[in-house]
Amino acid sequence: MTDHELVELYEQGNDSAFDILLGRHQAYIYSYILFLVKDSDAANDFFQDTFQRAIIAIRSHKYQTSGKFSAWLTRIAHNLIVDKSRESETTCTVREDQVKPKALNSLRLSEATREDELIDSQTREGIRRMLDYLPESQKEVVIMRFYDDLSFKEIAEQTGVSINTALGRMRYALINLRKLINERQFSLVG
Repeated sequence: MTDHELVELYEQGNDSAFDILLGRHQAYIYSYILFLVKDSDAANDFFQDTFQRAIIAIRSHKYQTSGKFSAWLTRIAHNLIVDKSRESETTCTVREDQVKPKALNSLRLSEATREDELIDSQTREGIRRMLDYLPESQKEVVIMRFYDDLSFKEIAEQTGVSINTALGRMRYALINLRKLINERQFSLVG
């Protein structure tokens, strides 16, 4: 069944149709969110919020069948992340006499320095080193998705596997990377 057919069934009250949709898209949506927010707890929250919004929209007949269902879910997730980012940006005005002199002399308030760029470069290199500990099939999917910016469909075509297999490999790669970081106390810098 197509995504659109499953949406119609779910609109009519068939809950198992939504379970199928969730199964099809959860790995991609979660990895997309995690790539943006870089925090598994926040990613889980955004993931749940994304599917809650999808449920509400479908049940209230607001889902339009134009375009891909996965693109619609991605747009919901992206909008949630942007909205949360805007909420956390606050404008604050302080007078000089209200702040200790060193408070405004902070690296967080300055533009990126050469040192920041070096640390960022070393962090990316540290992640690349961690990929070497993954099975080759998982490593390949992570590199194609995050470094080459390929869709899961493109990854599936290039690796000769189904999209679900590519999604599964990504899911296991992310799980294994988290384990590596926790178990081996990997340092991403230097």
